[in-house]
Amino acid sequence: MSPEPLLYLSEVDVTELCQSIDPLAIVEHTFRRVAQGAAGVTAEAALRWTAPDGSAARSLVLPANSGINHGCKIINSCLGNLDRGLPRAHGLIVLHDYETAAPTCIMEGGAISALRTAAVSAVAVRALRDVAAVRTIGVLGCGRQAATHLNLLTPLCANLRHVLAFDLDVERARHFADSHSREIGIHVADQAEAAVRGAELIVAVTTTTTPYVQLDWLQPGATFLNVSLDDATQELLLGSDHLIVDDWNLVRNDHHRLLGRLAQAGKVTGPTKADTSNGHRVDADLAAVVSGRYERRVHPHHRVVINPFGMGVHDIAIAAEVQAEAARSGKGMLLPR
Repeated sequence: MSPEPLLYLSEVDVTELCQSIDPLAIVEHTFRRVAQGAAGVTAEAALRWTAPDGSAARSLVLPANSGINHGCKIINSCLGNLDRGLPRAHGLIVLHDYETAAPTCIMEGGAISALRTAAVSAVAVRALRDVAAVRTIGVLGCGRQAATHLNLLTPLCANLRHVLAFDLDVERARHFADSHSREIGIHVADQAEAAVRGAELIVAVTTTTTPYVQLDWLQPGATFLNVSLDDATQELLLGSDHLIVDDWNLVRNDHHRLLGRLAQAGKVTGPTKADTSNGHRVDADLAAVVSGRYERRVHPHHRVVINPFGMGVHDIAIAAEVQAEAARSGKGMLLPR
């Protein structure tokens, strides 16, 4: 019996095929499967080094399964890429046959990673807040993730009037504003604090490794999406009315991001730990929130912090739908074994 050829999907293929799927529905369904124990991730593997220009580089491998869909995401990044005119992150996703475990598809992973990240943010905010009431969004960092988030959040925010955008690179912020000004009014803020204070929903998608967003920057009722993981200070993480993560095990085993370091130091405990005498308790994970198991009420004046570490299970679930669309449309290149 000859092995089946391996399907390869380029970034162009993946981007086009993603137009035919509903990422929010996939992410929401996957969170429900996680809550049921029918989907999940294993510990990620990380390789880190310093590039010749002195910038930080790393390669992450994230195995996961979503029902019968099994695979792994390989996502690499180098902070020096922005100065080279390259995307910060590149990646691949490999899907496996459920019965034989043989790889069946390799696809470019950067587009799916960006889409998954923004879809998780949108699903999380929709589960916790009345997103239709959001009038102003603050954006910290004006790269690919900012654009993808705005594309997914704008249709949910029926009363959105303004976007406040900040980036350390002023030209990047202006380009971001010009690229989206036809859809919504975008103002380039001169300071990060101004973009945060003026918004009900804040999306942090930067490359910083130094926390800087303070608790008092957030107006009552604001929601802070700590997507890039190191923008929120300890004061904000521990002082928020609701602190939500996507996967506590991934967070607590991480030694590089602030919330993981706080867990290592015993200053933060998981959402299922009853004794909080030695640390602030994470209120819930997103699987519990999305599946309706989070019992604490989110009041209109509460400040909410969502810290999505990044679960490869959503990448695998989205990639599986992309592969199915490719099979229906005949897209992609077949590679011999």
